Amino acid sequence: MTELTGKRRVLLVGAFLVAAALSVFFAVRLGVSVVYWSDPSHIDQAFEGWMTPRYVARSWDLPPDVVADALALEQDGAGRRVTLEEIARASGRDLAALFDALEGAITDYRTRGGE
Repeated sequence: MTELTGKRRVLLVGAFLVAAALSVFFAVRLGVSVVYWSDPSHIDQAFEGWMTPRYVARSWDLPPDVVADALALEQDGAGRRVTLEEIARASGRDLAALFDALEGAITDYRTRGGE
């Protein structure tokens, strides 16, 4: 077995520390997410203007395309975090109409058995 040179050892230790830090980061992120979404107050939460479509989908246990269809969003893959209030403003609808569209989509989705 060959001995590691000083420079190579430093690189390997550095790579290990980066990998360990990333593992800790993602483990903490997972833990926070599990604790947050396990709280019953975040399930089927009443709609508010600050919410994003992704938040609504998570809270109401819906596929993202159901929410996107209800809000008439084009999925461009940009991953922008736009709020319901911004969507209403951009589409020229009021927030109550947007909430009604979401409620209708949720009712329809759930009556079909979540298909």
